[in-house]
Amino acid sequence: MGMQDLLHLIYPPQCLTCDARVTTDFGLCGPCWAQTPFIAGLVCDQCGTPLQGDTEEQQALCDDCLTIARPWSQGRAALLYKDNARRMVLAFKHGDRLDLARPAAAWLLRAAQPLLQPNMLVAPIPLHWTRLLKRRYNQAAMLSRGLARAAGLEHCPDLLIRRRNTQSQEGRGRDDRFANMAEALAAHPQRAKRIEGRHILLIDDVMTSGATFAAAAEACIAQGAIGISVLALARVAKDA
Repeated sequence: MGMQDLLHLIYPPQCLTCDARVTTDFGLCGPCWAQTPFIAGLVCDQCGTPLQGDTEEQQALCDDCLTIARPWSQGRAALLYKDNARRMVLAFKHGDRLDLARPAAAWLLRAAQPLLQPNMLVAPIPLHWTRLLKRRYNQAAMLSRGLARAAGLEHCPDLLIRRRNTQSQEGRGRDDRFANMAEALAAHPQRAKRIEGRHILLIDDVMTSGATFAAAAEACIAQGAIGISVLALARVAKDA
């Protein structure tokens, strides 16, 4: 009997979001899986929100991405931000559930398949240093590290910095979200040279309006990035 089997006898694997026993580590039980809205099928090519239509369609766009100029080429998300997915994101972000980073990286890798390119540089959306001190970790950086490792891509956790401590985006309208993030992000002075001539994959835990991703993408473009893709663990959708 291997060490892992012995540990499972002593500590049987439990569901990520309840006390139910499951067959593998970092798994979801049947009921919790059913309440976790993984994104599948036809999605908007720029933000990953689910769309109605044939999955064979090429480069379908949602209404928002038809009206908002996105400074990135493609975007995807693994989950819809509701039900059990919302509970997991909040537990990961505010509840010290760092164990969720491992399964989240696998979900991100699956969602990211249409985006991945050789020589991509993976980077997280940064926290302001004051918020990082309070929270003790950047959940986006944990996700980007896991995704980069799983995809075999280069990772730079401090590629970008947050120049000012932006107020929360929660409760803001779309235009106010973009105004709040305007010029808030920039390339780290000691990392800027790593951006030039590279395709950057930006990662965050949640995408709502896309304002934060837009600010990060513009900061990379200003330093000579030749392409930007974005990837979120969860996507807030209008019908969610």
